[in-house]
Amino acid sequence: MDDSRVIAQRVKEYLSRNDRLVGLLGARVEEVSPGYAKVALTVGEGHLNAADVCHGGVLFTLADLAFALASNSHGQMALALEVSFSFLKAAVEGDEVVAQAREVHLGKRTATYLVEVIRQGDEKVALMKGTVFRFNRPFPPE
Repeated sequence: MDDSRVIAQRVKEYLSRNDRLVGLLGARVEEVSPGYAKVALTVGEGHLNAADVCHGGVLFTLADLAFALASNSHGQMALALEVSFSFLKAAVEGDEVVAQAREVHLGKRTATYLVEVIRQGDEKVALMKGTVFRFNRPFPPE
């Protein structure tokens, strides 16, 4: 495994253990590689809003987790500067939703990511675009 993939795996392990929302949501970090991350969850009763569809905050948080993993996957601390989020369709109890973050720009100080949230059958549920500031600090912390 090359150095960049080793770093991405360390980021995956660190955030899987230390990001409290991963466990709270019941999310699963499925894959992390340089500039890419895939996070999934099965929509349960506790994820539903008063209209009995998946709460938008759950979908946003799932996308944000993938965004965080992908943007930190190079081993350099990255924090969000801005995000935009669009809801396309509702997810319901029992749906398997997956957020996939892909890097579209990697600069010295900023990077931009597109995140698709899909449910079974590759049906898009939401889209996120986010930009991070890249600090001159290692991640995960040593």
